[in-house]
Amino acid sequence: MMTFQDIFKSSFLENMTSVSLLDMAIAIVLAFGLGMFIFQVYQKTFTGVMYSSSFGVTLVALTMITTVVILAVTSNVVLSLGMVGALSIVRFRTAIKEPLDIAFLFWSIAVGIVLAAGLIPLAVAGSVCIGLILMVFVNRKSCLNPYVLVLRCADSASEEAARACLESCVRRCVVKSKTVQAGQVELNLEIRMKGDSTDFVNTLAEMEGVHSAVLVSYNGDYLG
Repeated sequence: MMTFQDIFKSSFLENMTSVSLLDMAIAIVLAFGLGMFIFQVYQKTFTGVMYSSSFGVTLVALTMITTVVILAVTSNVVLSLGMVGALSIVRFRTAIKEPLDIAFLFWSIAVGIVLAAGLIPLAVAGSVCIGLILMVFVNRKSCLNPYVLVLRCADSASEEAARACLESCVRRCVVKSKTVQAGQVELNLEIRMKGDSTDFVNTLAEMEGVHSAVLVSYNGDYLG
């Protein structure tokens, strides 16, 4: 008489017990906790223009999914080969706008892999160290960050006076572009400020012959 075990005589029943329920529960709970930690660090260190809460949720889900996948792979060598073939057809075409987002994605995947491998102290200690480093360096405001100053002057005399005043107020000043029109000279200058104060912009705007002074922060890539 054929029994239920005979129907699934392959390694199906064996695979069901290859990973204990306790191990799965601990790995998934830790993956959720560390994923939430990564999410919180992402919120604290985000410096972009438009914050995406869905990306933060993706970090948590990615940590948990990676943990589950690696647990399945480590329990069966044949399954690992099939998993590689199945995942090789997956392609992500979403453009990454912030370079730091790539670090968070790899961080989530790495935590999931390390947790599934059973290296819990490494996953926890590594996540704490990475989080502290990111929060210290990303949130640090440096006066050496580049800025673009757009000056509109009436003539060359006011231009020279404005540049002389600017060079005495900033650490570095480099002309990126210059546009001369009838009755107006426009300068785009890359500057490095000496501190956090931007009072020199008000001083420039109040100078005789200066129509306007606009200070803009940028990432160092100039398109002009």
